[in-house]
Amino acid sequence: MVKYHPHGDTSVYDAMVRMAQEWSLRYPLVDGQGNFGSVDGDSPAAMRYTEARLKKIAEEMLLDIDKDTVDFKLNFDDTLKEPTVLPGKIPNLLVNGASGIAVGMATNMAPHNLTEVLDAVIAYINDREISVEDLIRYVKAPDFPTGGIIYGFNGVKEALLTGRGRVMMRAKANIETMENGRERIIVTEIPYQTNKAEMIKKTVDLINDKKLEGISDIRDESDRDGMRVVYEIKRDSQANVVLNNLYKYTALQTSFSVNNIALVGGRPMMLNLKDLIHHYVEHRHEVLIRKTRYELAEAEKRAHILEGLLIALDHLDEVIALIRKSQTPDEAKTGLMSSFALSEIQSKAILEMRLQRLTGLERDKIKDEYAELMKVIDYYKDLLTNETLRMEILKDEMVEMRSKYGDERRTEIVYAADEISMEDIIADEAVVVTISHLGYIKRTLLTEYRLQSRGGRGAKGTVTRDEDFVEHMFVATNHNYILCLPKKGAVSGCVPMKFLKVIKPLKEEPFRIL
Repeated sequence: MVKYHPHGDTSVYDAMVRMAQEWSLRYPLVDGQGNFGSVDGDSPAAMRYTEARLKKIAEEMLLDIDKDTVDFKLNFDDTLKEPTVLPGKIPNLLVNGASGIAVGMATNMAPHNLTEVLDAVIAYINDREISVEDLIRYVKAPDFPTGGIIYGFNGVKEALLTGRGRVMMRAKANIETMENGRERIIVTEIPYQTNKAEMIKKTVDLINDKKLEGISDIRDESDRDGMRVVYEIKRDSQANVVLNNLYKYTALQTSFSVNNIALVGGRPMMLNLKDLIHHYVEHRHEVLIRKTRYELAEAEKRAHILEGLLIALDHLDEVIALIRKSQTPDEAKTGLMSSFALSEIQSKAILEMRLQRLTGLERDKIKDEYAELMKVIDYYKDLLTNETLRMEILKDEMVEMRSKYGDERRTEIVYAADEISMEDIIADEAVVVTISHLGYIKRTLLTEYRLQSRGGRGAKGTVTRDEDFVEHMFVATNHNYILCLPKKGAVSGCVPMKFLKVIKPLKEEPFRIL
């Protein structure tokens, strides 16, 4: 940490903790042992109480880093070298997302499903001219680690097409009927980056402030088997109306603002889905070329040594005699180089060869190894000149990663969705509307009217001013609207029935109600 990260161990540990949290990363990169926090915002244990190791998928990110596949640069104090990027056999930027703030810019990339992303990468390799619209058939939408519901597709499509958009997220909730006949709302998945404990606390505050009605109790019944938040509904309330109010006023519905800015060649650029896949494929293509060149060079080095060993085996008696009459190893090495036109490396390998390799079986092994090595060298040379073959290898890698780490979507997509309308948060109850002679209007719940029993005392429906009386009465519902028209014909007002209390008459322009 001292050599690679000058900001101290706290920032390093916090980053490592996030990579181990299943609710933070769609595909965690660190396998943590101990307390690594919770979705309620609990802090992780101190680093001395936890253990960590790389997950298998993280090892794929580092695969072949020792084969000159990526560039290295000096660290902050020029004492060590560190990679500028990772080889990345997994498209981590797309599948796990990223967020960060820099000078004058910020990035906020959503996580996606690995199976869908790799399918899109394969489709792009097969057809470089494929459109973004066609790629969206594979990468349907972000896939958040906490599941939930993506509500509406317009924002998702805009983000995939342009790199910037707003994704609406909802909690996954079900309405159940309890044994006593009352209803309850069960929340099993919450939106991404939502603090569950803070969400429940703010909901309780809204209930106490009378901004949310119809909830009698809230319980967090989450355990190691999964999330479960219970909202018990009052007997006279409707669960679907309460749920819509929860979506409107609490974090059960929130949004994720996509802003796909990434560094391309050291310069920040806004990237859509096709751009991200294009740059990833180009990166993996370069990694494959550099890896092949490295392995070709290593194979040629080994072949060069084997060629020297074969020469020595073909002239075994002369080689032994030369070595026996030499006074020092350097003298023997020089003699071999001059007598058999060997390089220094070949001469050194001959001198280090064990006597057991002079047996007939060992000599056959050397010849077989050399023959096999020449085939490998020919394959590497062909690979470096054949782009089609390289693309087939990249596709095979994507298929391998998909079979090893691919999984099903966690986040459900609701393609057609509108904003919450006023009717969604109003219980559709029957009401009685009374209009007085002077134009006063009043709304009363129909349930407040009851059948008059013999000898009973009735409820007074409305109170009027002196010299005023009820002239009109009709039954409607809270989802109906009242349209007010003056005599001149211009619309004076359109009032939702729910918010109709008492409307005073317009003395200058008497109106009638339709």
